[in-house]
Amino acid sequence: MQAEQEAQFQAFVAARWSHLVRTAYLLTGDPHDAEDVTQSALAKAYRSWRRVSRMDSPEAYVRRMLVTCNSDRFRKRRVAERLTDSVPDTSVRDNAVARADERDALMEALAQLPARQRAVVVMRYWEDLSEAETADVLGCSPGTVKSQASKALAKLRAWPGLGAVTTTNETRQGACR
Repeated sequence: MQAEQEAQFQAFVAARWSHLVRTAYLLTGDPHDAEDVTQSALAKAYRSWRRVSRMDSPEAYVRRMLVTCNSDRFRKRRVAERLTDSVPDTSVRDNAVARADERDALMEALAQLPARQRAVVVMRYWEDLSEAETADVLGCSPGTVKSQASKALAKLRAWPGLGAVTTTNETRQGACR
């Protein structure tokens, strides 16, 4: 790789690392796996950086690599996730603790979704991509994104720990339909 392209790649990684790791964390549910998946995606991007850097949106391409690397880890070996039946009791319920509980409930609910539905939810609602952009990242049609999002949201709405969170957010912001 030429020095100029090397510098471009390093600048890209420095600027986007935390964003990519956060996305990977939402896909994997584990901070260590998120870093591993991000490193794998960036290693693949590095090998073909000359081609990737000329694309309209290198970040979108690397994001797609991130989703693929996450799917690959399930193909190589079965990832064991240990989930508990309930969140541990807490004695003090201040705002920080409540937000942490909401986050834990959301991560637990996301962990129960199939990989494809989880990827759609993360790309569509966390990354705030359009249906077309999400379809492009996942390599599927916009209709598949719509159906997978609909199924995933129905499962999330039915998840016991998220009922109070959804109700609180809907009353604060108005129901989004």
